[in-house]
Amino acid sequence: MILGLPTGEVRLLDAHALWAEEFALEKARIIDAVSDHILEIQHVGSTAIPGVPAKPVLDILVGVDDFDRASVCVAPLERIGYRYRHEHGIPRRHYFVKGDPRTHHLHMVERHSHHWTMTVTFREFLNRDSESARAYAEAKRSLAAKYSRDREAYQREKDKVVERLLALAAESQSGA
Repeated sequence: MILGLPTGEVRLLDAHALWAEEFALEKARIIDAVSDHILEIQHVGSTAIPGVPAKPVLDILVGVDDFDRASVCVAPLERIGYRYRHEHGIPRRHYFVKGDPRTHHLHMVERHSHHWTMTVTFREFLNRDSESARAYAEAKRSLAAKYSRDREAYQREKDKVVERLLALAAESQSGA
């Protein structure tokens, strides 16, 4: 099984070429369900970064024009197997999960939002900076070993690593 992670568990798999194929299939399902209401769909998270280990859950970023109007997408996405979790701790994000065990996270945000920009910037930075991608992979492996049964602690500590890498990405864009 290349996708699926029980709730609360932290388990990383080595990067897998089939993750991109799974994303393409899911993207087509999402387009069929809500294409009239969205602007763009991106594969994000570690499964979108070759060579970086990842929890076997696809992260999908869906860009919309307006957060409030995007609520029309909830019912169609539920019909294709997503469970709506509302903002789930991130303001102006429609968050959905799919699978049991979990196979997909769908983050629906405004295309012009900070959340969209930072998520895409992070993926692009790691895809072009192999040294940073290696450092991120090592940090994830270490944190997964330390917090294998505490997903919240794993996420909290990983977020600190992500913030440091986003600062490096900003420096590289500014030429500093």
